[in-house]
Amino acid sequence: MNETLILHHYELSPYAEKIRLMLGQTGVPWQSVLSPEQPPRPNVDPLSGGYRRIPIAQIGADVFCDTFVIAEEVARLADAPALDPRNASEDDARIIATAEEKVFFAAIGGVSPVTLIGTMLRNFGVVGTIKFAMDRARLMQGATIEPPTGKRAQETMQSFLETLDAALAQREFLGGTSPNLADFSAFHPLWLYATTSRRPLNARYGNVRSWYERVAAIGHGTREELSPEGAFEAARSADPRPLPGDGAGDARIGVEVSVAPSDYGTVPVEGTLVSLSATRCILKRETEAFGTVHVHFPRRGFSISTAS
Repeated sequence: MNETLILHHYELSPYAEKIRLMLGQTGVPWQSVLSPEQPPRPNVDPLSGGYRRIPIAQIGADVFCDTFVIAEEVARLADAPALDPRNASEDDARIIATAEEKVFFAAIGGVSPVTLIGTMLRNFGVVGTIKFAMDRARLMQGATIEPPTGKRAQETMQSFLETLDAALAQREFLGGTSPNLADFSAFHPLWLYATTSRRPLNARYGNVRSWYERVAAIGHGTREELSPEGAFEAARSADPRPLPGDGAGDARIGVEVSVAPSDYGTVPVEGTLVSLSATRCILKRETEAFGTVHVHFPRRGFSISTAS
């Protein structure tokens, strides 16, 4: 069975940068399908059922939503347990949660509006900036979180940098002599901040700056560009892989459900629930274009409800 990982992403996506660096660290060859910065995303929407966020990964007729699930797949392909979220220590899990639940939004809110708009204009142009801003406003409709702005965002960033600087005082990476999931999770909001503010991290945090340079130097590994049709053909010519055995006794198995993020970007994906474990749920979608597709979601941060 061909297990080539296809990553649907765009270059400036911070969550995609997290996965790209993990692929570089492991040496797992991967294929790249570039997506629009905002929906609709015709390169991947037909596969995922309209999942709102990016990146999305694909292996044949299996589609993986959210970087926690994608990280599990990278760890499996590379036999790299240090990258599997299920293996994170309590300390690492705390850093990961802080980075992805608080610091990610502070990295945007801590940049002055003038600088933020200037960065967007450089990258997207006038029309693209307007579309991007409108889309991100829609993304937060119905959100259960309130992103920090101004002084509160800057305080969040400073606290995180101080924590990281102390943690890195005696080691090259949070994972020790080589990076683990906590390194890549901590890196990507700082990459977003540096990219958006267009300036390096504060020199006061020397340990963080040196670590940041080491992680960035890992690169993206062996990347091959692929057309959307190439990704579609990979799904069309494959069957979903066998389902895991755990969770088969849940009463919702075989029921039509919808799965959606519970914090923001709460656009649901509908399908038949075919697997439910402590950490992952899998929906079966029947499509005319590709046949049966299995879409994987994490349990953490996602809700499952009976489809209307």
